[in-house]
Amino acid sequence: MKKLMYVGILSGLMALQSNAQAMTLKNIEVDGLQRVEKSTVLSYLNLKQGSNVSSDALDASFKRLYDTGLFSDINFDTVGNTLKISVKENPIIGKRAFDGNDKIDDKILEKEVQMGPRSVYDKAKVQQDVQRILDVYRKNGRYSVTVEPKIIERDENRVDLIYEIDEGASAKIDKINFLGNTHYTSSDLQDEIMSKESRWYRIFSAKENYDAEKMEYDKELLRRFYTNHGYADFAVKSAVAELSEDKKSFILTYSLDEGPRYEVNDISIKSEIEGVNVDDLYDDVEVSKGDWYKQSDVEKTVAQITDSLGKRGFAFVNVEPELNRNVAENKVDIVFNIYEGERVFIDRINITGNDRTLDEVIRHEFRVAEGDAMNYSKIRDSRRNVENLNFFSKVDMQTESTGPNKANLNVNVEEKSTGYFNVGVGYSTTNGALFRAGVTENNFRGRGQRIGFNFGISQKTQDYNIDFTEPYFLGRRLSAGVDLFLQDQDYKDEASYDTSTLGGRLRFGWNYTDDFSHYARYTLSENKIRHVKDNASRFIKEEEGKSTTSAVGQTFVYDKRDNAYNTKEGYYLQAGHDIAGLGGDNKYNKFEGKAYKYWTLADYYTFKFFANGGYIAGYGGKDVRLFDRFYLGGNTLRGFEFAGIGARDRRTKDALGGNWEVHGGAEMTFPIGLDELGVKGRTFWDWGVLGKPDNFNDEEIAYSSKIRQSIGFGFDWMSPMGKIDLDFGFPIVKEQYDEKEVFRLNFGTSL
Repeated sequence: MKKLMYVGILSGLMALQSNAQAMTLKNIEVDGLQRVEKSTVLSYLNLKQGSNVSSDALDASFKRLYDTGLFSDINFDTVGNTLKISVKENPIIGKRAFDGNDKIDDKILEKEVQMGPRSVYDKAKVQQDVQRILDVYRKNGRYSVTVEPKIIERDENRVDLIYEIDEGASAKIDKINFLGNTHYTSSDLQDEIMSKESRWYRIFSAKENYDAEKMEYDKELLRRFYTNHGYADFAVKSAVAELSEDKKSFILTYSLDEGPRYEVNDISIKSEIEGVNVDDLYDDVEVSKGDWYKQSDVEKTVAQITDSLGKRGFAFVNVEPELNRNVAENKVDIVFNIYEGERVFIDRINITGNDRTLDEVIRHEFRVAEGDAMNYSKIRDSRRNVENLNFFSKVDMQTESTGPNKANLNVNVEEKSTGYFNVGVGYSTTNGALFRAGVTENNFRGRGQRIGFNFGISQKTQDYNIDFTEPYFLGRRLSAGVDLFLQDQDYKDEASYDTSTLGGRLRFGWNYTDDFSHYARYTLSENKIRHVKDNASRFIKEEEGKSTTSAVGQTFVYDKRDNAYNTKEGYYLQAGHDIAGLGGDNKYNKFEGKAYKYWTLADYYTFKFFANGGYIAGYGGKDVRLFDRFYLGGNTLRGFEFAGIGARDRRTKDALGGNWEVHGGAEMTFPIGLDELGVKGRTFWDWGVLGKPDNFNDEEIAYSSKIRQSIGFGFDWMSPMGKIDLDFGFPIVKEQYDEKEVFRLNFGTSL
């Protein structure tokens, strides 16, 4: 008898001697089967009875049988011309569970693991599942996590599989370093990236958790920031994350090569396509001579030229910007080259990774559709639009050829949390101590809808707001929303009365371009003037009680700022109009406008010039009521109290507001050597004038049309408790009865 034994799970296969003789196989016996049929085993052996079988053939059969994963132990014996196979079947998984996973939901882990109920237990696959679970946690910033699979044996060769998880603490970002940044401070750059240093007040934020993919996106954000501020040669040389020994924190280091800052010297368009008149395309150019180079304007120009050519019948074109640098003078010439593109059409758009977000929400942001010509400029715009939804931590778009002149556009996204809870505590010289809180979900039901509830309570105000926004009303790029609000305001110090407003608003909005937006609204509210003091102005007493306002309005916004929150360059224009009187008690026309211009000198000194104005007038025999008028002071005219200027009752000194107002000023923000602490200084000049109210009576009302002015200085501090604004304002042009406020403090936090 010749005996061959193979124990796969202990030491692998035992190879036969190369000189072993072949045997004639007459019979195959299988022992140890419970659920698996003998025919199934024979099908994997690939051995024919009656044929000569070599040791190599037995070896290959053993491997095939072991690779099925059906058995934990296999023995091959040969007795004469009989092959005896003894097997031990792997158990069947009855129940699979996760234990200890408080931070990651079961549903997320279930999508990652292979082993599930009714599947055959396979130790190798279980270890692969353990690694997948570890990867999920590491993507969520938990590097000290441990996962141990446990088996509970049951009857009939069944087992329960339990993944015991010790999540450990999140691996926070302890420090973020930037190397090579000479034009912008580390504080400036931290404002531009997603990753944030760990702070106790970020307990509701995931930005302080390390994520390798988030760090990759930070590199792109840094590139966008620099290339939009003139640094066309900017590059991130390296981005390194160092894990601490206790695996609880990271130090991130970004090594930068800023390069020179370029000014646009010349702009030209060249075409290699016959019939293209380049002179007609200069209207699509967003770049201007003398401006700092801005990558986003170059990309926008590429998109607009491509669109214009498409409308003229040139569907397959590539527009490539070429930069000719003059390093000695730090100037750049931009040439937009137009080439004949490959004639490829989009076959299908495939979206994956959006387990929660509906496909249609993503497709609404595309600038291409199935059947369109493949346009890489529009694909780039589509990717940027999807990223700007802020629903995904990663957006990847790739093309895949599917045949002659056809390609699929494959879109893969990775979802992130879109809801947040905010809490605010603070103090202001206007409203005193305050507390704010709210809950907001920006991707409600995966439809891109926003829903929120916010409230604030202070010593002088109470306000409650519920809002809902549908970004794709009627399946179009038209936003629609509704607001419900309740507000109480204490004006006893300024005007001897309180107000309360209860109402709702319907609103619509749409974008004509990426910069130009239009908003429309209808507001219905009940307004009350109450708690009027006995010694209050007669003008206030005459308005005591409630009234109803039914108003429609619209606002146009043109926003060319480089950043809405930390603006350094650009301008912002806004114009609005409201008309009340479609029902209700109040009848008025109200116009408002705003204009802001930002300019940064030497990369650090940011100037802001601004002007605001408004006008309101009653009609149909109705005067403008107190709470609809304009008031100046406080934040709108530093150096003066809220409602500190304008018409006043000569006897009671109560502020009566005005029917028109104009105010503006100039401000310069600059570093003061405390960038690491998030502190910046500023100087300002404010001016403003408030018009007369209705029923003006010179004998009872003090008023001056003199333009009030103030100068001052202040500080911005992004403190651990939130943003603090501190200003010292000094009126230089005022009236004797104006109310001054030299020191002003606004303090709050939003987590």
